[in-house]
Amino acid sequence: MNIPNILTIIRIILVPVFIFAFFFISKWVALCVFILAGISDLLDGYIARKYNLVTELGTLLDPFADKLMLISVLISFTIADYIPVFMLVIMVIKELFMICAAAKLYFKKEKIVIPANKFGKTSTVLFYIASFIIIFNINAILNDVLMALVIISTILAFFSYYKIVKDKIL
Repeated sequence: MNIPNILTIIRIILVPVFIFAFFFISKWVALCVFILAGISDLLDGYIARKYNLVTELGTLLDPFADKLMLISVLISFTIADYIPVFMLVIMVIKELFMICAAAKLYFKKEKIVIPANKFGKTSTVLFYIASFIIIFNINAILNDVLMALVIISTILAFFSYYKIVKDKIL
């Protein structure tokens, strides 16, 4: 077990911590947990690549941890009525597609891994920014604009990943 994998496991452990903090402690604490998860995601990827510590376990767990946190935040926001259900549905459909497609490609003989692309990364960055604005209720119009951009970038990411998956599977 190396440092990047430990950071990924910590990120998975932070998911229930985020949910508990969001509903029972404070939105501020929940946001801190969410930011900590984001920082650990950046760190584990950086360390794994820089020091050649990429492992099969990390290749599988890292995107799982990302998607688990993202879906947990989205469900929490939907329950708290911060975002409409349709946003949750769009985001979850894309994430479930990614999980299923990644598993199918990885467990083929070639063990294909789909790398993140600019649409997926843009969607993630916008989601972190939008989450901050949502939790602190900074500006309703800015929140709506950012969430619209998150949805658009998520849809673009879905289609770009779909094209990659379709080309690899067929």
